[in-house]
Amino acid sequence: MRHLLWTAVDLGRPLQLHTGFGDGDIRLHRADPALLTDWLRLIAGTIPVLLLHCWPYQRRAAYLSAVFERVYLDVGLALHHVGPARAGAVLAEALEITPFRKLLYSSDAYGAAEFHHLGALAFRQGLADLLQERLDADELSLPDALRLARWAGRDNARRVYRLPGGLLDDG
Repeated sequence: MRHLLWTAVDLGRPLQLHTGFGDGDIRLHRADPALLTDWLRLIAGTIPVLLLHCWPYQRRAAYLSAVFERVYLDVGLALHHVGPARAGAVLAEALEITPFRKLLYSSDAYGAAEFHHLGALAFRQGLADLLQERLDADELSLPDALRLARWAGRDNARRVYRLPGGLLDDG
């Protein structure tokens, strides 16, 4: 595993790491993204590292995305499992300190088409509710809320993966 991690760094490509909730063969306490802290310190500034899934460690993953320049967060898998009613709570915990420019959308669905729909719905509704709360509290303007939604829903991934139409690379 270490060899593969360092190979990704040598290739200079974005690296997706599944942390937290996932397959039945994991040991959840060993899938805590905070366990990556020392390695992230060693590779700081080299490649984008995308922390995927993260639940129940979304706050720890958020911390890593806040303190490491090229660490990003995606909680998509958790959202289609908790559904639209609880997605806002999971996103709220992740966004307590995750910079909006580092939140990535995914449905992280597999199998039935309904999972893709549910994942997209949960993300959109959860993020919309959080942004509406900030609008109602006069913490954001409508143009800012729309920009943040566009970042999370599309532009951040375009930037990280260097796809056409993305924002300028941040590192």
